[in-house]
Amino acid sequence: MSFASQGFGPEIVRAVTECGYDKMTPVQRKAIPAARKGRDILANAQTGTGKTAAFALPILQQLLDSPKQRQGRQIRALILAPTRELAAQIATNCRDYARYTPLTVEAVYGGTKMAGQAERLKGGVDILVATPGRLLEHVAENNVSLSQVAHLVLDEADRMLDMGFAGELKRIIALVPPKHQTLLFSATYPPKMKQLATQSLTHPVVVSVAPQNATADTVSHVLYPVDEERKLDLVVELIGRKNWKQVLVFANYKESVDAVVAELNQYGVPAAACHGDKGQGARRRALREFKEGKIRVLVATDVAARGLDIQGLPYVLNYDVPFLAEDYVHRIGRTGRAGLPGHAISLVGRDEELSIAQIETLIGHIIRRINQPGYAVKDRTNLLYEVRTKQRYTRKQARANNPTDQSAGERALRARKGRSR
Repeated sequence: MSFASQGFGPEIVRAVTECGYDKMTPVQRKAIPAARKGRDILANAQTGTGKTAAFALPILQQLLDSPKQRQGRQIRALILAPTRELAAQIATNCRDYARYTPLTVEAVYGGTKMAGQAERLKGGVDILVATPGRLLEHVAENNVSLSQVAHLVLDEADRMLDMGFAGELKRIIALVPPKHQTLLFSATYPPKMKQLATQSLTHPVVVSVAPQNATADTVSHVLYPVDEERKLDLVVELIGRKNWKQVLVFANYKESVDAVVAELNQYGVPAAACHGDKGQGARRRALREFKEGKIRVLVATDVAARGLDIQGLPYVLNYDVPFLAEDYVHRIGRTGRAGLPGHAISLVGRDEELSIAQIETLIGHIIRRINQPGYAVKDRTNLLYEVRTKQRYTRKQARANNPTDQSAGERALRARKGRSR
């Protein structure tokens, strides 16, 4: 099915053709016809499925079909994203799609000065891409008004909820006119997502391109049991001595990110950090050098890595098991895309076995274990049996994803600092 068959104007068809798009992806085929008619959409789709075009192209065409003169500080379409990286990426894509139209696209997010963003908003914008917190700052300063928004997109809505943006989303939705189109996209569908969907959508068309919480068939999953204090050594063993190229490493704490980068660099493996304490310029530079192959390893927290689009990424390594089982799906969604093979590797300490059991339940299969020579750990047979069968474990909820709780990370770092080389 082609984009021209969906009634898009020649300027949009020309732009998407130049972007290299030929046929529509499954999520585009299912979402675009309903979105073109102004219907609300509830879509279960992971990153890498073409979802940005699925919501952006229908909005662009509807704006072109109902031309209006831009008014000061008013916007016509609002796209919300959880992180600055994803917001910047979406804005770039929207500008590419709109290059042959008179429509304007702007982005506002943290890490850059408010004044420059306010200046660009002054004359009004057709499409605004924003992170929730920065958008509300501009609303408070009267730099932007949401009173004319006709189209609202919540992209990676599950992640926005995980990051604690539920209150901000509620405030933003209250500022948008009651009659508007809402397109909600999420990779996972936990209970709090159902609540948000109920509150924000009206008779939505449900779009699903994969089983809920599924992982790509092209990704192989393995885990390495390892004592917490030996994780840094094992990272060097796997990436350095096995000569893995282009590895995206996830850690739960900024301190852990910095420790992994320092360890890899010390052993001659070029690595860079990407977390909230890094400036926007430093994060962009690290991502660019990673894509260009100047560094082999990019180490990031979940917040910093959300929305990263790295074509052909072969390896994702979980230095820390994510707090939430759904985040495992998000993390490994960086690899195995577009039909290419990918590898998801997790280093698992004894205290993380419960989280692994919850991940295995979520994705529907047991992850293969590899005992790396020289990193033997105490036998975990009894522990594994208990976390998968005993009620006291199976009834236990996943750890809260609270980025301010640094105790586990601090304990691990103290243990590493005390080990002998």
